[in-house]
Amino acid sequence: MNFETWPALFVIDVEGNGGNPPDLVEAAALPVRNGIPDTSAARSWLVRPPHPVTPFAARVHGHTNASLAGCPTWKQVADKARRLLGGAWMCAHNAHVDYKVMTAHLPGWQPAGVLDTLRLSRATYPDLPKHSLDALIDHLKPDLSQAPGQRHRATFDAYATAQVLLAMAARYESWEQLVAAAVPPGLPGAPEPDKEDTLW
Repeated sequence: MNFETWPALFVIDVEGNGGNPPDLVEAAALPVRNGIPDTSAARSWLVRPPHPVTPFAARVHGHTNASLAGCPTWKQVADKARRLLGGAWMCAHNAHVDYKVMTAHLPGWQPAGVLDTLRLSRATYPDLPKHSLDALIDHLKPDLSQAPGQRHRATFDAYATAQVLLAMAARYESWEQLVAAAVPPGLPGAPEPDKEDTLW
């Protein structure tokens, strides 16, 4: 894989307040350039949600209503996120979730394409019993010594996702092969299905 052929790409991770649909409490965007996570250009935002954080969500990511009380609202940071992401590709683990949340919070924003490391893992390691981010970390053992924060914080999870993405991508010969394996049907960037010749 020649990583220099990759288009602009951000690994994204979001944490929510536990609502349905969720309000953002944290979002992280980590660019990957030439096969390296560019932490110097990464950005993250802690957000005070319009609705309270549920106890279950607080236990998962550690954000509480009290800890977020002094943070800006999403409306105050949305333009910064929109400018940063532009029309680049995005990658996330179980990307349907992050894509749905981000497009709901950034109306009109559309990435060029969406890579899903969960889908990529199932294609790359079909015999792996589990394909969660934790399972991939255990299987691939990426160097996470420079990961900011801790597991289930958006900054840490974005960094970990970037590392497992790069480890799996190295097994593919081209960007096009990676896209074919990693983009879920129906999401931006999915390859067009082959059209069979018909009489009609």
